[in-house]
Amino acid sequence: MLSAFFVGYLLLMAVTGALANRYGGWLVLGVAVLWWSAWTALTPPAAMMSFGALIAARMALGLGEAAVFPASMNMISRWVPPERRSRATALIISAISLGTVFALPATGWLVREFGWALPFYLFGAIGLVWYAAWHFLARGDVPASASAPPPQTTHRAIPWGQLLRLPAVWAIIVSHFASNWGLYVLLAWLPTYFKSTFGVSLASAGVLSAAPWLVNFIAANLAGAWADRMLRDGHSAGYVRKLMQTIALGGSAVFLLLLTQATTPLAAVLIMCCATGTSACAMSGFAPNCFDIAPKYADVIWGISNTFATLPGIVGIYVTGWLVDRTGTFGAPFVLTAAVSLFGAVFYLVFGSGRRLVD
Repeated sequence: MLSAFFVGYLLLMAVTGALANRYGGWLVLGVAVLWWSAWTALTPPAAMMSFGALIAARMALGLGEAAVFPASMNMISRWVPPERRSRATALIISAISLGTVFALPATGWLVREFGWALPFYLFGAIGLVWYAAWHFLARGDVPASASAPPPQTTHRAIPWGQLLRLPAVWAIIVSHFASNWGLYVLLAWLPTYFKSTFGVSLASAGVLSAAPWLVNFIAANLAGAWADRMLRDGHSAGYVRKLMQTIALGGSAVFLLLLTQATTPLAAVLIMCCATGTSACAMSGFAPNCFDIAPKYADVIWGISNTFATLPGIVGIYVTGWLVDRTGTFGAPFVLTAAVSLFGAVFYLVFGSGRRLVD
């Protein structure tokens, strides 16, 4: 059930990257929000029909949300000057954490007070209101203050083969995979971890689970400002990206290993805050690296990368549940996640690049 969303999510990731590259992120994102808001609101009726219908609704939701980051990368490449792209990328990606900070406790409270269906109707309606504001207030052209070139007036062929042959692209893919393994496992299982390990209620588990994501949001945006500052001071893009990615994956691995020793909810929250805080540096590491190596195809690279990086949402969530069932604790999943993070850090250090490789 938890994996159904990610199946739909990965199917259209590369496609939406290509669509954003051709038609612009503004249009693609607006259509996507309409689609996923409708399917959010349709989730309760689907659940009342059958389990199969519920799975289909979750997959349809994932199909819509696949466009978020490719479309966002397209808009950053067109609207945001190069010296601000680390901050812009970190702000957009860290919004996941900010949404989680709100959604976990709010959803727990709504379910307890009004039943499980209301959050789906409410969040679907919020998405439709957002789209109305986006359609009438957001710009579809390049702001005058941006230094990026205007969009192409003629369609250019996407060099898929050239991109996929670049070791630097695979460095982004592997680091993205490793970063998302930790992200998706924690998003899906953190409330259950607090509930099963420390016996807290569902509502309290939601509150405890929200704290690490608030730290993640704050740390991501501080790291984005730091990365842009280092670039302005003359440090190479390769140095900055590798430094941030090493802090992200290496730091989160260390704290996840320490988490296996936590004996109280407070200790677990503090260690988890350190893990999500360090992992936030990835939003200034691999995430904006596509602008360094191939700025015209940043949306396409993100589509390719996030296709692979969505697999942890299916495999990682399932493996975590399987390990918890077999061992009775979350120790083994946290050790596995730490190992995946360390592998991603080493791979990026070896194969990552900050030079422009595709014009």
